[in-house]
Amino acid sequence: MRNFNIDFNKTLKPVLITYIAIFAIGTIFAAIFGVKLDINFSGGAKVSYSYTGEISDADISAVVDKQLNKEYSLTKSTSLAGDTQSFEIALSGKNALSAKDQEALTKALTEKFKNNKIEVYNSNSVSPTIAGSFFAKSMVAVLITALLVVIYVGFRFRKIGGVSAALTAFLALIFDVLITFFACVFFRLQIDSNYIAVVLTMLGYSLNDTIVIYDRIRENEKFNPQMEIGELVNISVNKVLIRNIVTTVTTILAVTTIVAVSEIFGLTTLRTFAIPMLFGLLSGSISSIFVSGPVWVIWKRYRLAKGKK
Repeated sequence: MRNFNIDFNKTLKPVLITYIAIFAIGTIFAAIFGVKLDINFSGGAKVSYSYTGEISDADISAVVDKQLNKEYSLTKSTSLAGDTQSFEIALSGKNALSAKDQEALTKALTEKFKNNKIEVYNSNSVSPTIAGSFFAKSMVAVLITALLVVIYVGFRFRKIGGVSAALTAFLALIFDVLITFFACVFFRLQIDSNYIAVVLTMLGYSLNDTIVIYDRIRENEKFNPQMEIGELVNISVNKVLIRNIVTTVTTILAVTTIVAVSEIFGLTTLRTFAIPMLFGLLSGSISSIFVSGPVWVIWKRYRLAKGKK
């Protein structure tokens, strides 16, 4: 197996600049176009219709615009078997879609598309209060998970500076979560329960790569206690680089397949999970290798210099 000899301490600066540039562009993009929140987080209503044959988005929008003088989103999907086609109308806000409005909309659609057998197959609404409570609980779940991650890493690697190792690993996790968020912003995906599942998954997946690296650092330090910390980290990361790349590529191939299926069949639910997950996996591999270790080296060198003074 090929042995690499990359100086990861020198690659930290360009990697950080790239992350900062992505975050800056993403923030500007979010400020201009906004962040789409699912009704479970913002409150609102959704109504889904099944149909047969072919109906263009423009024709559906023409009917909806005439019936509802409100901002809405329209998404279409097809079942994996290809035997069920549907479109969904989603509106945000309090009293987004009353029963009377839904009845009028359904009537208008069935009259306009008489040959397409349009039927309501799902309808639900969420009040802003309940949505806010659900969003708060989701954030609490993420924060608790992140806290447990920091405690676990700090305890497991206490012999090589547990707290500093935990905090630098947590920094890499923050980068990964932000990348998944801006992926949703760039691709105009809704922030929904799928996104929370992506974040929780990334907290585990990205951390696993970092733990592999820290484990190798701890092992190498045991046999080379006098080795300079920067050199120790470089040797350790280079030794596990192939393993991390192979693991990441294998996982990315699987997620890419899900993205392809969701795009081909218009499966919105899969898209809001697979696309941010794909970019999160890429970031998780990069941040574990190029961020957590080099930042930890900077911290250890600072502490060492401070101790000598």
